[in-house]
Amino acid sequence: MKNMIKSIAFVFTLVLGFSLQVQAQDDATMNVTEDASANAGVVEAATEAAPPAANAEEEEVELSFVQTLKQKYIEGDVLWMTPVLICLIIGMALSIERVVYLNLATINTDKFKEEIEAALQSGGVEAAKDVARNTRGPIASIYFQGLDRADEGIDIVEKSVISYGGVQNGLLEKGMTWLQLFIALAPMLGFLGTVIGMIQAFDKIVKDGQVSPTTVADGIKVSLLTTVFGLIAAIFLQIFYNYITSKIDSIVNEMEEASISLIDMMLKNKVSK
Repeated sequence: MKNMIKSIAFVFTLVLGFSLQVQAQDDATMNVTEDASANAGVVEAATEAAPPAANAEEEEVELSFVQTLKQKYIEGDVLWMTPVLICLIIGMALSIERVVYLNLATINTDKFKEEIEAALQSGGVEAAKDVARNTRGPIASIYFQGLDRADEGIDIVEKSVISYGGVQNGLLEKGMTWLQLFIALAPMLGFLGTVIGMIQAFDKIVKDGQVSPTTVADGIKVSLLTTVFGLIAAIFLQIFYNYITSKIDSIVNEMEEASISLIDMMLKNKVSK
């Protein structure tokens, strides 16, 4: 189930990012085709220079947010923008998988504890184990491990609950290290593209033998776009990371509280000594 959720999330974000990149490249191809057609009819367009210019301004104003992103993606050089996009896609896949997993791991703890206590009073340990077995989430898994060792003494139960709680905590934090990596890597790749773009701009100045404001401004704008997209990717992933971290902390606190309740419950019902 976990692998299936992770695969679905990864495929979904990968297809979404690939489609955006393909659309951006298609838009670039269409722009090149339109430019070629415009050059072919330059004589005819010259007689009506003013109206087409006004229409071009209107079309530029009417660009949507997504179209603007695709345009800037192309202007920033696909070679350097693609690694940033890949970091965003993989990071979003990991984030979505963790969000789905943590939401599935969240249960009504109070209701679950009431069901366990009722099962202990009515059917003993085996009935309580059936309730824990049929309930999803790390808290139910911890309860099952503790109840499974009820005949070995309360000390063994307590050690088992603590040990298995650490295992469940590790499962909750699975993939978080990779998410941290992509949060740090996205802006770093953006900065790398910016530095290389600046170097290329200065190389062009040296080649031309003069400082052209147009050349310098255009080169700087293109190189800075990689940094902008890298920061945007890092911001999105950081928001997901903070949400996931807070969710994990909440579940861990519930696990610790529920573990103490299990020990008290077993002593109260004289299940273990």
